[in-house]
Amino acid sequence: MMVLVVVIVLLALLFDFINGMNDAANSVATIVSTRVLSPHQAVVWAAFFNFVAAFLFGVHVANTIGKGIIDSRVVSAPMILATLIGAVIWSYFCTHMGLPISISHALVGGLIGSAVAKSGLKSLILPGLLKISLFIVLAPLIGLVLGYIIMIAVLWVCRKRSPQTVDRWFRRLQLFSAALYSLGHGTNDAQKTMGIIAMLLFSTGHLGPQFHVPVWVILSCHAAIALGTLTGGWKVIETMGMKITKLKPVHGFGAETAAAGSILMSSVLGVPVSTTHTITGAIIGVGATTRLSAIRWGLAVRIVWAWVFTIPGSALIAALSWYGVSMLNLPG
Repeated sequence: MMVLVVVIVLLALLFDFINGMNDAANSVATIVSTRVLSPHQAVVWAAFFNFVAAFLFGVHVANTIGKGIIDSRVVSAPMILATLIGAVIWSYFCTHMGLPISISHALVGGLIGSAVAKSGLKSLILPGLLKISLFIVLAPLIGLVLGYIIMIAVLWVCRKRSPQTVDRWFRRLQLFSAALYSLGHGTNDAQKTMGIIAMLLFSTGHLGPQFHVPVWVILSCHAAIALGTLTGGWKVIETMGMKITKLKPVHGFGAETAAAGSILMSSVLGVPVSTTHTITGAIIGVGATTRLSAIRWGLAVRIVWAWVFTIPGSALIAALSWYGVSMLNLPG
């Protein structure tokens, strides 16, 4: 049993690493596209703040993932293994294709698929799933509206300044907004993997009678996501930062600040939101202040379709994985 638990923990950390690779685009796309930092400088900056987030915002999202999506009584080590296989395969495929999907929803889809395959629909916790489903819609809309409002406010404040002065100010301010966004990304996304690992440890009797997230799990998950960000998913970075719309430092500041505020608020409330959805909506919101035609809507629609298929796609792979894993008669 211990060997299986160790293997699943390592697979979970691999998932966290892939999360960082895909979501590196979220953290650095705007600061790269505005040329405030080079791509390699930007991923180092983002990775540092991904890890620092481990010490700042608690584990509210991890508790939601660990206790609020599926009935803990149906959880087993093989089921968690099937969950991670589904999430990892879907996430890697979309990262390879350059699609900025929600890694969070790939994980949720994996949980749903493996739980339903094992124990049927009764294993799902409806209120938790409804909350996540609601934020699939709300996250990009909140990012879009906040991005638009912040951008309008910034343009009004800077209306009497020369473009050169505004550019110089916001090239510096964007370092702050990118750091703030990376803190939000680290604290929300790393906690999702923490929740999975804690769920595994609790179901196999390694946490004792009370569900909690051990310190070593917190640090290892933040280290994994930071290393993934450091590696960088370059195709996704290009999609997010250079293809949706043309950005200047002032737009980058607005998008990152809007997304960071939304994500950090959600993290404190324990809501596992999609950082991808939020930053994409924010980028579109700030781009729309220039003109709606500045948005490449064809690409935006393609990204939305990737979002729509993420939960059912990862759920299907996880369900098939469960049937394969169950044939191995693994312990747990």
